[in-house]
Amino acid sequence: MVDNGYVILCTFSVEERVGKRGKTMLQTIESINAAVNDFVWGVPAMVCIIGVGLVLSFRTGFIQFRKFGYALKNSIGRIFTKSEAKEGSITPFQAVCTALAATVGTGNVAGVAGAIAIGGPGAVFWMWISALLGMCTKFSEVTLAVHFRERNPEGDYVGGPMYYIKNGLGRGWYWMAVVYAMLGALTVMGTGNATQVNTITASIDSAFINYGIISESQVGTVNLVIGIIIAALVAIVLLGGVKRIGSVTEKLVPFMAVFYIILALGVVVLNIGNVPVVFEMIFAGAFNPSAFTGGVIGSFLVTMRRGVSRGIFSNEAGIGTGSIAHACADTDQPVKQGMFGIFEVFADTIVICTLTALVILCSGVNINFGEAAGAELTISGFTSTYGNWVSVFTAIAMCCFAFSTILGWGLYGARCVEFVFSTKIVKPFMLVYALVAIIGATVDLGIIWGIADTCNGLMSIPNLVALFLLSGTVVKLVREYFAKETGKK
Repeated sequence: MVDNGYVILCTFSVEERVGKRGKTMLQTIESINAAVNDFVWGVPAMVCIIGVGLVLSFRTGFIQFRKFGYALKNSIGRIFTKSEAKEGSITPFQAVCTALAATVGTGNVAGVAGAIAIGGPGAVFWMWISALLGMCTKFSEVTLAVHFRERNPEGDYVGGPMYYIKNGLGRGWYWMAVVYAMLGALTVMGTGNATQVNTITASIDSAFINYGIISESQVGTVNLVIGIIIAALVAIVLLGGVKRIGSVTEKLVPFMAVFYIILALGVVVLNIGNVPVVFEMIFAGAFNPSAFTGGVIGSFLVTMRRGVSRGIFSNEAGIGTGSIAHACADTDQPVKQGMFGIFEVFADTIVICTLTALVILCSGVNINFGEAAGAELTISGFTSTYGNWVSVFTAIAMCCFAFSTILGWGLYGARCVEFVFSTKIVKPFMLVYALVAIIGATVDLGIIWGIADTCNGLMSIPNLVALFLLSGTVVKLVREYFAKETGKK
């Protein structure tokens, strides 16, 4: 008995030590990431992101506003135009759907909730500012990506920041293209996969618990099963190549966007009396956050950083990833394809992110300012208005959002590893990428979001440098394109 007791005591002792080491390691990772994140998303980063957006806007004559009608006509009009893409490419509409699939995801649902919880309602204002400038930034990214793209050994169009850095700035900048691609290959694991799966599990868990299908103690097992199913589905689609990705996203994206917008508008209409107060909280809170957070959040810079970083996390303007999908489009008109970039940022941030913010703020749900929050805060905004039954529909919407994002970012990661290595590494990478879904379903949300934020910020540095240096090329392409359009008339 004594020996058995001794063994048991030793076992507990070892497990306790391992547990403490695990917690210490996680705390170390969090503290290191927090320090890097503070630097990456500090004042210099805000100046660079907003500054490059302003430079591009001024040099193109604020094309995002001047040609906004043209951008909508060129984008929404394609929805009803059926076309077939040539070998090695996808249709322009499939390209925008793939890019939108990657942008319209947890950044719109969990990301907005997190920004409001940590930065206060005023963070939404800074999301809007980053989006208005980001419309031109993304236009420029897409235009350059199509202009400087290449054909890979398999005959597929490949492009994006790494290619416009290499082909636009010259071989002397090749190192920066490699840095971007390496960061991209790492970032897709967290930003494009783990955070998305985490949101899927959170929404499904919420629906199951509300209906008494599972108990809190069963959540871990359910999440593991969800992770395995998602990993299998992702592998099936991604291994089918760019055409299969495009065919899936062109069907999924319009459905999920309309579905979510209708649900969100319903919340706003049913709480219409709160709308004026909510907009006051957003505008006034952008410069005086403490007035609306009970003093918990008093720093204007915290509010601004949260809004800008979450806005970029959502619409990807400044990171350059969306242009990778657009480079696959069957088109010989870079500027016309670039118009999709304007539409994407508008649809993603100005429309969907704003509706998410209104769902949270108009519904009057309790927000613990200063504490991390995710999809569960947005879901509570829906359930407090409609009742628990809506958790089923929000779970479906979240799953569509997140799954489509996983597909889009899977393509981005594949193009990044292909640039650094070769096409031979793409399929093994996609298998590893698919398996990350299992990790994303079972790990802590706070760590994932923190690392994803940092990686996004690091990716933006080489991309913003390239955009600034190639701004003259963007201006030249715009002038040439619209001179031809005027000549046709």
